[in-house]
Parts: sequence; structure tokens; C-alpha cells
Amino acid sequence: MHAMREIRVITLDLDDTLWDVMPVLRRAEAALESWLAGHYPRIAERWPAGKRQTLRRQIVAAHAERAHDLTFLRKRVIASMAEDSGYPADISEAAFDVFDEHRNRLDLFPDALPALERLSERYRLIAVTNGNARLDKVGIAEYFDGFVSARTAGAAKPDPRIFAAALEAGGRPPGETLHVGDHPEHDVTGARRAGLRTAWVNRRRDAWPEEHPAADLEVTDLEVLAHFLAAG
Repeated sequence: MHAMREIRVITLDLDDTLWDVMPVLRRAEAALESWLAGHYPRIAERWPAGKRQTLRRQIVAAHAERAHDLTFLRKRVIASMAEDSGYPADISEAAFDVFDEHRNRLDLFPDALPALERLSERYRLIAVTNGNARLDKVGIAEYFDGFVSARTAGAAKPDPRIFAAALEAGGRPPGETLHVGDHPEHDVTGARRAGLRTAWVNRRRDAWPEEHPAADLEVTDLEVLAHFLAAG
């Protein structure tokens, strides 16, 4: 409890911490597929799902230095499928815009917005994500003082480089920074190794994986976290 009184900055994961990401991604993938089928039908004909997965693995292997950049990978996959199907590679930009639009249409967990309102009054909030959600499009940019992604940091969680970028954005030392997220390895272990305090958001009440050191805090949702910090 004493250590939490020292917290001045909260770095906050997005996917599966503020919203359930899998339904969002499924809808975005479906919207992209429908758009491609309507505008560039040969891609759908020539590139079934299994073949696309193989292509993505090949692109990741060929661009290992950018494997953290999900936007780059998706555009590159679309460009490769387009060229193979006799279309210009640059359709990947418009195609990604379709995916991006739907990727950022989402429903926050019920506790997320009230917690953001409370936490942003007391702490600097820095978004830290491996994904490509956009705070402005989601509609929560006003609560954050900074944004760090795997793409902007050049590395994905649990790599220490993304946490170093988050600390720089927050402007406080690790001991005064609390990282909050749902993933035991990416969020808790990664942040812990970088020296940050950690809070595990365990919405499903899973058992903690014993191979990882436990988080400083475990909460079932963000309102519980906000209440706990306020009480401290």
C-alpha cells in the first residue's frame, strides 16, 4: 500500500484491458474481407485463409526487424496478395483504412470510462499497446497524456524498450510508475523487469501462471483499481 502512494504515472494497456479485442478484430477482418471481395475479387479467389496465414508468416520472417509493427505487416500482406492477383500494390492503403475504421469501432468495458475519468484526475495516463488502436478514433484521447505503441517504440511488450518509451512519455521514474494490463507476460512481467510497479487486470479470475513473478496488485476491473488507489 505504501508503494502505491508514490505512484504519479499510470501506463495503461488497451486491448483486453479497456475493451474485449477479439470481437473487434473479427468485425474488422470481416469488413475488410467484404471490401476486398467487392472491389478486388481476385484476391478472395486466389487467397483463402490458410494461404494468407502462410504468406503472413513468410513476411514476418522476411522482415523480422518489423515483426512488432502490425500495421506494416497487414499492409504488406495485402500488397503482396494484390500484386499476385494482378492489382496495384498500393491498394493496401485504402484496404487498411477500411480495417482501421472498424478496428476502432468498439465498446469499452463498463468500468473503463468511469475509471479513466477518476484516474486521469489524479495521475498522468500513458497508453501502452502492442496493437494499432487509435485513442482519437476510439474516443478516449482526452484522458491520456501520451501514447506509446510497439510501432512507435520499435519493440513490442514485453521488450524493455517499449517500457522505456512509456517511462519517457510519463516523465517519472519506474518506482513512481504503475503499469496496468491484462497479460501476465507482456504487461506484468515486462513492466516488472523494466522496474515499474504492476497491476494485473484479471477480469476472468484466472489463476496466476506460476512461472511469472506475481504483480504488485491484482484487480478484477479498472474501477476496483481506481477505488484501491484512491483509498491509498
